[in-house]
Amino acid sequence: MLTSRLEEREQVQLCFYRFEHDAVLQAFYLPKEQEKFTTLPTEVIDLSIQDERCYPVVILSRDTPVGFFVLHDSKDIQAITNNPNAMLFGSFSINYIHQGKGYAKKALHLLPEFIMKHFPNINEIVLAVNEKNVAARQLYKKSGFEDKGLRRLGKIGMQLILHYSLSR
Repeated sequence: MLTSRLEEREQVQLCFYRFEHDAVLQAFYLPKEQEKFTTLPTEVIDLSIQDERCYPVVILSRDTPVGFFVLHDSKDIQAITNNPNAMLFGSFSINYIHQGKGYAKKALHLLPEFIMKHFPNINEIVLAVNEKNVAARQLYKKSGFEDKGLRRLGKIGMQLILHYSLSR
């Protein structure tokens, strides 16, 4: 079983959203305690497609969507950072049936290279995470995101602004 999980994680890749991902993404499920901290893919895909500065990304394992997030390269990011070459990472989730298999960690490991490949002008990734979302905060910090002490009030409480510097 350990070998099978390892093999699954090694088959993980990031790709921009495509319509053929819809069926699986529409079946995405998160428990209420997780759903309050993020947005389900179906709630954000249409908005992302309509905004030319938003990029929905699917986390695939063996060509099956297991997770999702959105990259934002827009004016909205100015509320979080004054770096004009930063990209906002948000709406990150792993479908509940695929949690605990290392997909989130692997996706965050692949994220810097993905951004450097597709967005060569970007030199920093920023995100906002609710201070009560301890599991996500720990994952982000283990993945190289830094807490520089910036905070903002979000919809359901205080958020930490985390930064990941991209070295080229």
